[in-house]
Amino acid sequence: MKITVERQSNCAAKLSVEIPSDQLKGERQKIIRAFSSQARIRGFRAGKVPRTVIEKRFGEQITAELEQRMMQNALNEAAEKEDLRVIDARPPEDVVHHPDGALSFSSDLTIAPEFELPDYKGIVLEIPDRAITDEDIETELQNVRTRYADYADITDRPVQAGDFAVIDYKSQLEGKPTEEAVGQSVGYLGGGDDYWLKMEDDSILPGFSKSLEGATLNEERDFKCLVPEEFPIEELRGLELDFHVTLKGIKEQALPDLTDELAAEILPGADVKGLTEAIRGNLEQQLNQQIEELKVSQLLDKLTTMVKFDLPPELLKAETQGQADEMVERGIGSGMSEDEIEGRQDEIFAAASQRAQMNLKTDFLLQRIAEEEEIQLTQEELANRVASMANQAKKPIKTFAEELQKSGRLRGLQHSMLLSKTIDFLLEHAKVDDIEQTTGETSEDAHPATGPGEIEDGPESPSAQESTPDVTEEESAHEDE
Repeated sequence: MKITVERQSNCAAKLSVEIPSDQLKGERQKIIRAFSSQARIRGFRAGKVPRTVIEKRFGEQITAELEQRMMQNALNEAAEKEDLRVIDARPPEDVVHHPDGALSFSSDLTIAPEFELPDYKGIVLEIPDRAITDEDIETELQNVRTRYADYADITDRPVQAGDFAVIDYKSQLEGKPTEEAVGQSVGYLGGGDDYWLKMEDDSILPGFSKSLEGATLNEERDFKCLVPEEFPIEELRGLELDFHVTLKGIKEQALPDLTDELAAEILPGADVKGLTEAIRGNLEQQLNQQIEELKVSQLLDKLTTMVKFDLPPELLKAETQGQADEMVERGIGSGMSEDEIEGRQDEIFAAASQRAQMNLKTDFLLQRIAEEEEIQLTQEELANRVASMANQAKKPIKTFAEELQKSGRLRGLQHSMLLSKTIDFLLEHAKVDDIEQTTGETSEDAHPATGPGEIEDGPESPSAQESTPDVTEEESAHEDE
């Protein structure tokens, strides 16, 4: 077999193959014998059908299988001799059956990008030196008390700082409702009814609560607020919004004393000391998880900046479309309308393209490192993971495994687990430097929960009562399907 590979740009290659007649004849004989042993033709015993009859009855199928086998053999040989990592092979073209019985054909290949692996051991990770403090515990205890607070109606005085104001409000920009003016959802900035507003400096927007101080029940007020430059919705940054607000109620918060009785109500069987320790353990678990996520994020960011290479265009196109579809689904799930999504198509695909490039580049790098370090996934590891997933899905392991196999998800699970194992290897060989945390920065600031390109439907509306993490321990599971 004569094989020629012509490497091209953009992760493409041209495979040309010439197969001599004697090699074809030998392979064809194997296929005919297989057909003969399995064929059931009236008038002939099983396995005793003459070759001429098999050729006449199944000639086209035999030729098709022959071409498919020779194509696969050629790909395997080319991959070994030319060090090719073939992602996709187009159906054979220019197929010629020569008079002497030889066969020639060509095929367009998509191949993995070629690059030199960077020095991936010893990557420096800078992690904020952060620990759970007594202040953190006290903050969470206050949040717990807030969840059990009572709220008394105030009728004999104006609203003041520290109160909760129950308001109806709406905003305008240049005389139009804000959402209409900017052509997209602006979340809670657009307005609300029976909205509980904590009278603090940064509630809704800086200056909003201050403008409402001194108002009496059922009073209406009009005032302006400036949208800060760091506001998530770019179109509103630096603009002044007009608000019309009606004060419908004033409530004063009364926090309960933190007693053993309250602790037992929050966490059955616990006293104040037990509740405090449970909160500390929960916060430490959350912090450790955030730190591990930050390590992975930094590791992959630094790894992908260490080397540059082209990505297969068709693969990038498919990945971008997949990312865009996921972003649209999340947008719809968060309440965005089809018109809003349609108006942000360019933004969505730009973000999806950025994310797709990062995903693919990371994937190729981790695969090459796994090959270099001979990192492999064992059958035991896969079986344990499938069993765990089946248990979570409350299905028999065999049934669940068959579902994974039939749906094609098993291969994706294996791939994902191998990449995770490679990341663990890189983390083991990374150098972690603890750095002093910037004043005011939290571990969440250091590692935002949202990635680049998230469709934002405005920031979340602040609740009247701050949410607190559950006191009971929760098991976090991340399943790659």
